[in-house]
Amino acid sequence: MDTPQSKSGHEVFLRRAFDVARRAMTHGNQPFGAFLVNAAGEVLLESENGFMPDRDMTGHAERLLASQASKQFDPDFLGTCTLYTSAEPCAMCSGAIYWAGIGRVVYGLPERRLKTMTGNHNENPTLDLPCRTVFAAGQRHIEVVGPLLEEDAAAIHDGFWDKKLAEHAAP
Repeated sequence: MDTPQSKSGHEVFLRRAFDVARRAMTHGNQPFGAFLVNAAGEVLLESENGFMPDRDMTGHAERLLASQASKQFDPDFLGTCTLYTSAEPCAMCSGAIYWAGIGRVVYGLPERRLKTMTGNHNENPTLDLPCRTVFAAGQRHIEVVGPLLEEDAAAIHDGFWDKKLAEHAAP
């Protein structure tokens, strides 16, 4: 049986995060999506990248979701929840997840691979700092599962960053 904690359960939820990432692009945003699931497998919150319309460099899907979750739920409850995200949380997002008290993170695309895909793009100056490293520096344990479905997660970014770089290079 697929449970939220099983590998196949994680894959089902990750595919939903990929759908949110694809939807983000239709709104003019970068292809990142995340959502929060409780221990019973119920989706509580969802967030796509929020760079546009204000060009908010901190508008990452995971950070926006962690901020919303911390306002709506008690940290003890969040400790039993899982954040599913299309790509590994960056250092900023990992900090937000930590401070919100979310107990588990499941991601698709690793940060190191994302960095090779984005290149030196001014909208996403990717930090090659694994979320596990950030979480390990804290006092609260956060379980990390991933990367999972890495090729599917990477496919969402195919051509996106090259196109963005070309747009910025055009006169």
